[in-house]
Amino acid sequence: MVPSSGKNLNVPTPRHRPGEEPEFDDLDIPNAGAAPRPDILTDPKEMFAYANTMIRVLDMKNKAVGEWNPCLSPDDLRKGLTDMMITRIYDDRMQNMQRVGKMSFYMKSRGEEAVAVAQAMALDKKDMLFPSYRQQGLLISRGRDLLDMMNHCLSNSGDNCKGRQLPIMYTWKEGNFFSISGNLGTQFCQAVGWAVASVYKGEDAIASTWVGEGTTAESDFHHGMTFAAVYNAPVLLNVVNNQWAISSFQGFAGGERATFASRGIGYGMPGLRVDGNDFLAVYAATKWAAERARCGGGPTMIEHFTYRAGGHSTSDDPAKYRPEDEPEVWPLGDPIERLKNHLIEIGEWSDERHEQTAKDITALVTKKYKEAESYGTLNSGARPEVSSMFEDVFKEMPDNLRRQRQQLGV
Repeated sequence: MVPSSGKNLNVPTPRHRPGEEPEFDDLDIPNAGAAPRPDILTDPKEMFAYANTMIRVLDMKNKAVGEWNPCLSPDDLRKGLTDMMITRIYDDRMQNMQRVGKMSFYMKSRGEEAVAVAQAMALDKKDMLFPSYRQQGLLISRGRDLLDMMNHCLSNSGDNCKGRQLPIMYTWKEGNFFSISGNLGTQFCQAVGWAVASVYKGEDAIASTWVGEGTTAESDFHHGMTFAAVYNAPVLLNVVNNQWAISSFQGFAGGERATFASRGIGYGMPGLRVDGNDFLAVYAATKWAAERARCGGGPTMIEHFTYRAGGHSTSDDPAKYRPEDEPEVWPLGDPIERLKNHLIEIGEWSDERHEQTAKDITALVTKKYKEAESYGTLNSGARPEVSSMFEDVFKEMPDNLRRQRQQLGV
């Protein structure tokens, strides 16, 4: 018998709608420390369970437990905490500047800071980064001057992209940070190609790339996964599952049927599912995958289970599609608060020190912004020379562009 039209269709529905009371009681969250840490060269066929559990290190009492505990020094933990705080305070300032018309657009990473900062610290600086648009913590942790980041977002005369890129789509050649693309997913293929080239050149640098869970529905995701698996490329393929792709929740990308980490299984690579709000877990999983890649073990897919606490961008109002207080009840908490409380638990931090650090960072961000504003904003200041539109496209300028430039008299 043919079923009636639409009878067996599934239309994904988010857990909560605006006006409803959010709760996550049925979310399956394993205990911290429950997952064992396998050898870095374990056969992917023996690792199916890692795609369906969750690697966690920090427990509810702010202690680091289990085999995945990376046992970082207090100095490294403080650096991680400080870099996450800088990222958040920087984000807040830049969004405020967009709201008052000083820049055209911005995207915050609130709630996801641990993903970028912990991974930047776990990777070597020689490793190449192919980010999406919510990993500004990579730049901050690698030492990018906030002034340069601000100049780019303001599209002023100090912008290293010369006003040709959307704000937040940074690039930093010296820091091995590949240019961000607005065409979502392209970075997966680019990262794999770069990783293959690294092997061909006899180097041990690896690549790491990031997409949101919504982008896993794009073809470039699958092209990159296939390419990585077939060539055994030394690359980390990160999926940041922050529950929301713009205004559509992760069910529209298949998140209700299976974990995103389990997609690695079909390609013959390990799939690790990690508590993305646990700085130590993210660091440990990244270190494991990086060591595996450097030792010839090939690619690893990592799903970072986290939550986008703010809007998708300054063009988005999340109150239109989810309860306003949903971020506050997210059961895996806030990454900054969790690492802060862990440092306090081990006697290496305090509320007073945290408050002073926040004040110092705010003062630094304010100082950098005032300097950036002196070079111009969206509506004021110097602009790049008109002649610059002909530059930086071809290594040798072709005759037709040379003639066009001459016709413009520039």
